[in-house]
Amino acid sequence: MNVSIILIILLIGAFATYFVGDKLASKVALFFSLAALGCSLVLLSHFNAGENISFVNAWITQPKISFVLNADGLAIAMLLLTVALTPIIIFSSFGNEYKNAKGFYALILFMAFAMTGTFLAADGLLYYIFWELSLIPIYFIALIWGNGDAEERRKAVVKFFIYTLAGSLFMLIGFIYLYTKAKSFLIEDLYKLDLSANEQLWIFLAFFLAYAIKIPIIPFHTWQASVYQKAPTVGTMLLSGIMLKMGLYSVIRWQLPIAPIAAKEYMNIFIALGIAGVIYGSIVALRQKDLKKLLAYSSLAHVGLIAAGTYTLTIDGLRGAVLQMIAHGFVVVGLFFAAEIIFRRFETREIDAMGGIRIQSPKFTSMFLILVLASVALPSTFNFIGEFTVLYSLSQINVWFAVLGGTTIILGAYYMLKMFQNVMLGETNSKTFADVSVNEGISFVVIIAVLIFFGFYPKPITDLITPSLETILNVINKN
Repeated sequence: MNVSIILIILLIGAFATYFVGDKLASKVALFFSLAALGCSLVLLSHFNAGENISFVNAWITQPKISFVLNADGLAIAMLLLTVALTPIIIFSSFGNEYKNAKGFYALILFMAFAMTGTFLAADGLLYYIFWELSLIPIYFIALIWGNGDAEERRKAVVKFFIYTLAGSLFMLIGFIYLYTKAKSFLIEDLYKLDLSANEQLWIFLAFFLAYAIKIPIIPFHTWQASVYQKAPTVGTMLLSGIMLKMGLYSVIRWQLPIAPIAAKEYMNIFIALGIAGVIYGSIVALRQKDLKKLLAYSSLAHVGLIAAGTYTLTIDGLRGAVLQMIAHGFVVVGLFFAAEIIFRRFETREIDAMGGIRIQSPKFTSMFLILVLASVALPSTFNFIGEFTVLYSLSQINVWFAVLGGTTIILGAYYMLKMFQNVMLGETNSKTFADVSVNEGISFVVIIAVLIFFGFYPKPITDLITPSLETILNVINKN
C-alpha cells in the first residue's frame, strides 16, 4: 500500500460527487473525504512500522520528469492536516444550501487532491503542477459561491488569481534553471546541486515570491483580507486552514535546502518581514468591524510568526513552525465556522450588530470561548506549544525578535477578547440566536478535542516530524 491511494480516492471522489447530482453531492463528498482520512491513518501505521509508503514511477523521459510522492514524516503530517480538515469543512457546510451543489463539493475534493499532491510531490515539476492545480478550484469557489457584490467579489478573486499565478511563474523559472544544472527535477538531485552564492540568491528570491504571496507575508498580503471576506466560509476555511500552509511547508521543503547560503545570509531580513506581519496584522485587526476581516488579519499575524520561525534555520524554529501550522489550521477553521454560525442566525458580519449571544446560547458561547483562548495560545492548547517553540527559536537568533514576535500574544489577546466581548456578551439581542445544532456541535467538538489533546500531548506529532526536519537541516548545514 502506497501513499498514491489517497490522491486516487480524492480524485475519484471529486468526479463521483459531481456525477451523483446536487441532492447527494454533500454526502458523497463527506464519504470520500472520510475514506481519505481513514486510509491516511492506515498509511501512518505502516509508516510507523518502518514500511516504505512512498510512490516512485517514471513519467516523462524528455525532459526527465518522474511521478514521485515522498511520504516522510513532514509530508505525512501535512497530509493528515489536509485530510482531517477536509471532512470537517464539508460537514460544517451542511447548514447551508448551495446552487449547483455537485460542482461546489466536487471542487472542494479536487482542491484537497491538489493540495495533498503539493505536500507529497518530490519532483519539482510535479510539485509545480499540483501547486497550480490547487488555485483553480478556489478561484471558482470564491467567484461563484462568494459573498457580497458580484463585481467587488470578481475584482478580489481575479487579483488573488493574478498575484498567485505571477508569483508561481517566477518559481517555475527557478525550477527550469535548476533543471539545466541537475538534468533532473527530483528533489534529492536538486539538494545535491553546488550552486554559487549568486545563483542561490536568485533561486531563493524566485521561490520567495511564490511563497510570500501564498502565505501571505508583508508586503505581498494585499489580496488576503478581501478574498477571505468575499469567499464563502468554506472557501475561507480551505484558504486559511490548508492552502496557506502550502507556502510555509514549501519554504521548509524546497526553498531553504536548495538555497541555504542565501537563507543564512539574509536570515534576519526574512525573519523581520515575518515579525512585521505579526505587528501589522494585529494592529489592523484591532480596527476591524467585520468579523471575517478581523479573523483574516488575525490569521495574517499568526502566519507571520510561523514564517519567522521557518527562517531561523534551527530545529526548534522548524519544529515549532510545523506544530503551529497544524494548530493554526484547526483553530482558524473553528473560528471561521463560528463566524458562519453567527451569520446564519443574525445575517450580518458586523460586530456592532451582534452581542447578547451568551444569554441565548451558552453552549455556543463556551465553545467559541475555547477557540478564542486557543487562538491566543493559552497554555494547555495546541497553539501554545507551537507558538512558544517558535518564540524560543527566535530568542536564539536575537532576543528582540522574540520580544517583537511575542506581541502577537499581547495584541492577539486584546483584540480577540474584545471581539468576544462585543459579539457574545451584553444584553439579549433582538434577533433570535438558536443554540448549536447537533451537526454544528460535532464539528466544534472534534476541533476542540484536537486542540486540547495535542496541547497536553504533542509528542506523536513531534516524533513524526522531527527526523524529516533534522534531515532537511543537515542538507542546509552542508553549505
